[in-house]
Amino acid sequence: MKAVVLAGGYATRMWPITKHRPKMFLPIGESTVIDRIFAELEADTRVDSVYVSTNERFAPDFEAHLAESEFEKPQLSVEETTEEDDKFGVVGALAQLIDREDVDDDLLVIAGDNLISFDVSDFLDYFERQGTPTLAAYDVGSREKAKSYGLVELEDDRVVDFQEKPADPKSTLVSIACYAFPRDSVSLLSTYLEEGNNPDEPGWFVQWLQNREPTYAYTFEDAWFDIGTPESYLDAVSWHLDGDSLVAESATLENATIGENVHVMNDVRLEETNLDHAVIFSDATVQNGDIRRSIIDEGTHLEDLDLAGALIGAHTTITNGPP
Repeated sequence: MKAVVLAGGYATRMWPITKHRPKMFLPIGESTVIDRIFAELEADTRVDSVYVSTNERFAPDFEAHLAESEFEKPQLSVEETTEEDDKFGVVGALAQLIDREDVDDDLLVIAGDNLISFDVSDFLDYFERQGTPTLAAYDVGSREKAKSYGLVELEDDRVVDFQEKPADPKSTLVSIACYAFPRDSVSLLSTYLEEGNNPDEPGWFVQWLQNREPTYAYTFEDAWFDIGTPESYLDAVSWHLDGDSLVAESATLENATIGENVHVMNDVRLEETNLDHAVIFSDATVQNGDIRRSIIDEGTHLEDLDLAGALIGAHTTITNGPP
């Protein structure tokens, strides 16, 4: 079996934090979003190759990251795009990768910004038992949230209807961009595109496919985070920390209060500052601050600020004290 980790997005909704950094590298505790996926794929002996599908702009970042990692399976497969408007769509890029890498095998496709609570090996066990196209499905608990995803209707775990980003969702069970396709189904990607179908979201292909052959859903509970917004990233960090905080040993704290779900990285300096539900990247300094549900990038210097829901880009200086 081959695996593709989708990592070609530009994460414009999280700029400036992700303007010069793939969102898949955002830390979740001591690891990163994508490394959690790599670790599971590395451990599963059924997966013999892992293709990391990314764009030309971030290819050097991924090359450096993989060179420094302990993983042996991941290898880059680069889309010829450098900005959002150049993208082929996820299905289009996936079809190009399959052709470029000459993939002729069962295929696992998983989004590199997915933080999932189930074991990928359990998902593959389910796929092998069914022997048909399989997706992972999660109840987001909100019809408003469901509008942003592929809506799944099931009968005895079989997908009987699939609607990509419906305007009026009938339920809250959605597909989470984790798919497994038998070898024969992988070959249908080119047919799908040749017929002029939507090349953007994988859900459109699943919607087309489930009308042609049995397609099943692996449902799970607990947690899932689609890390595409600052809010979802902070929620994922909070889920991982579970009310605790993570403060690097090299950080300096002087009269600082660390609340719940706070991650403070290397060489941060905090003076007379309160933090709650926040991520502070390395080499940042915050003096006399009150920071809540915010992300502060590296090398930033903040003084005399009360921030809530803020995104502060790298190497920014903001002071609010007397002139």
